[in-house]
Amino acid sequence: MVIGVGAIGRQVALQLAALGMPRMTLFDDDHVQTENLAPQGYWPEDLQHTKVTATAEICRRIYPVIDVTPIASRFKRSTLRELSFEGDPIAFCCVDSIVSRKMIWETVRSSASFFVDGRMSADVLRVLASDHPAVDDYYASTLFGAAEAYVGACTARSTIYAASVAAGLMVHQFCKWLRGLSRRLRPHAESVSG
Repeated sequence: MVIGVGAIGRQVALQLAALGMPRMTLFDDDHVQTENLAPQGYWPEDLQHTKVTATAEICRRIYPVIDVTPIASRFKRSTLRELSFEGDPIAFCCVDSIVSRKMIWETVRSSASFFVDGRMSADVLRVLASDHPAVDDYYASTLFGAAEAYVGACTARSTIYAASVAAGLMVHQFCKWLRGLSRRLRPHAESVSG
């Protein structure tokens, strides 16, 4: 599951498709607007389409046999009950709200086999990964009150490279986990600043 296909999430989805991911579910309730073109990598022909539809389309162009499901709604606490997943879900958390991150973590923690969260503010980013979310005691300590969150523009034209780097780090952690190289990623964080 790629939850949120804005700047980081779109790049995660494209990289997973390029790796040959057989199945992917994309969640986002937003439509592509002009301000999303440069910083999030969308194209002018994507304008007014849902972000999940536009992202699913390019994923299919990258890897034509991918089974990608675009869900044009927010990820909710009831989402896992409403959808059927083969095996334990793998969650890529790519949202821009700490409140949403907390809800997603609480929702997927007990059933996800792998969880990775990408955070970005302009060109400062942080990636947190957990290979055993059900017993992870660290990730919750990185969640804080919404009032403490830095508020900055996520649509600056110059941030596409930071989103690509964050996505690359997230996919890197996932590949390490797939290969059995994680050796308990928890607690793991990578931070990069420009």
